Amino acid sequence: MDAQMMLWLLPALPLGGAVFLLLVGRFSDKWGHYVGTLMALGSFAIAAWAFVEMLGRADSDRAIHQSFFSWVPVTGLQVDAALQLDQLSMCFALLITGVGSLIHIYSIGYMKGDPGQRRFFAYLNLFLAAMLVLVLADNYLVLYLGWEGVGLASYLLIGFWHHKPSAAAAAKKAFIVNRVGDMGLAIALMIMFATFGSIDFQTVFGAADAAGEGTLTLIGLMLLLGACGKSAQVPLQSWLGDAMEGPTPVSALIHAATMVTAGVYLIARSNPIFDLAPAAQAAVMAVGAVTLLYGAIIGCAKDDIKKALAASTMSQIGYMMLAVGLGPIGYAVAIMHLLTHGFFKAGLFLGAGSVMHAMNDETDMRRYGGLRKVMPITYVTFGLGYLAIIGIPPFAGFFSKDRIIEAAFASGGWGGWVTGIAALIGAGVTAFYMTRVMLLTFFGEKRWREGTHPHEAPASMTGPMILLAFGSVFAGGALAFGSSLVNWLEPVVGAHHGEAVLPAWMITLFILAVVASGIWVAYDQYAKRDVPMEAPAGNVLTVAARRDLYGDALNEAAFMRPGQHVTRSLVFLDNRGIDGLVNTTAAVIGGLSARVRRVQSGFVRSYALSMFTGAALVAAALLAVRMF
Repeated sequence: MDAQMMLWLLPALPLGGAVFLLLVGRFSDKWGHYVGTLMALGSFAIAAWAFVEMLGRADSDRAIHQSFFSWVPVTGLQVDAALQLDQLSMCFALLITGVGSLIHIYSIGYMKGDPGQRRFFAYLNLFLAAMLVLVLADNYLVLYLGWEGVGLASYLLIGFWHHKPSAAAAAKKAFIVNRVGDMGLAIALMIMFATFGSIDFQTVFGAADAAGEGTLTLIGLMLLLGACGKSAQVPLQSWLGDAMEGPTPVSALIHAATMVTAGVYLIARSNPIFDLAPAAQAAVMAVGAVTLLYGAIIGCAKDDIKKALAASTMSQIGYMMLAVGLGPIGYAVAIMHLLTHGFFKAGLFLGAGSVMHAMNDETDMRRYGGLRKVMPITYVTFGLGYLAIIGIPPFAGFFSKDRIIEAAFASGGWGGWVTGIAALIGAGVTAFYMTRVMLLTFFGEKRWREGTHPHEAPASMTGPMILLAFGSVFAGGALAFGSSLVNWLEPVVGAHHGEAVLPAWMITLFILAVVASGIWVAYDQYAKRDVPMEAPAGNVLTVAARRDLYGDALNEAAFMRPGQHVTRSLVFLDNRGIDGLVNTTAAVIGGLSARVRRVQSGFVRSYALSMFTGAALVAAALLAVRMF
């Protein structure tokens, strides 16, 4: 069976698992989690088989398409329910199914004993299916279907423990903020249809160079708005930290392999549009640069281990957005960082879940300390992820993040210098807050709450952590070796090597020096001094970082309050204006009718008198006319 015949099975297996687990009900409570895990593993096996088969074909023959039926057969718009698998979507398919399967296995131990375990695995399967539809779509409408499916699955998973008010509120927040971004994607589809008469990738990209730059810029900005929602980029980043209210495997799945990568995929897939719209491309680059610093600063002030990692995700996705905003010079390195990030960030989140599992669900790092001795596997695997994310050679992040910084400097002009310096500063801040996480969690004196007896996680949890640690160590070198990933993606995203303003080795030394500075500052502050049980008041910047740099307040002031005023004005206009006019007209007619109705008494004598009076008046009028 070739890859084209099996393509539909990639999303169908996890979707079938989700439907089965939701329909079977409590009958499968004792074994449903195994069904969900097998569906994820089966999808990964198909992705791996398709990858091997794709390697055996020429570059020009690697993309495969499969159309199932005519989804929208209307005059002027023909949309098929179709999938495609090319070099770009293959990267995502392997990441989603591979890391997703490990998270499923981890969840068997993590969710053991939870009464909603079967439902949880159904939602995990639904998440994988929706994300696979998104990245395998052959056109923007099928992509939009997966896009909304991911939004639904994230709502269900973030609010899985909906008996907690904080979890229910976080799920609603994520859903609403993402709807704002989704409107941008929907508007982009409408403009595409109005401009090109199609929303098929091949048609839109083929005709893009014939469209006006203003139109393409508008499409690009609307796509960027959609990407900001899904990938938690400024100004739609506020939902990501609250999403930590969901179970830890959800955090790993959302932050590493699925939801937050969707925006990066959307921009990379739409590269023919952005290459012809430099203003939209510059906006992507600016959003990425701002967000990578924004998330890094927030991460410095978080004592909750999951929220510190969430801020880190926001920052790392910012690096990817910055890279795709650089154009052909950055598309491939953005995907490289996305893939390496999938390994080390999933490992970090699963490690955080292992720590929480051992510490009675405690998330405050000020209540940790000294865990490396009692949780050696978690310590080593988390530590390898830490070395990868801060970019220490030869770990994965060194190869991907350093190349993004090099590409930023090589993009040329003042913009290249500004974004390059921003990315360089971000690397130093990342080293600081991640070293802080390591020191507070695994080093120093025990600061455990009374009655806490930490222990290593079971094999079902440590096994996936070990496999992800291997990816944290080796993935970057494998993808960078011989420019293998760049060459692999070139037929889809193109390739362009900018002229470096500085030698690569010099930039690497600068980066390592900045990273070392961040490590030293964190070591001096958290290893040489006692850690207070309560966070000190701090300065203005610290307070702002603890409050997520007032992201919620800004969104409330800029969007929610004006929106409320507009809504109230429209309601007032409707109630007092439109409804008032309608009601006044009805009242006038009603009053007039009531008065006219008095004339119609229903008595014959009254009608006879009226007739006699009328006849007398007519006779009098005739006599008057004859007399005069």
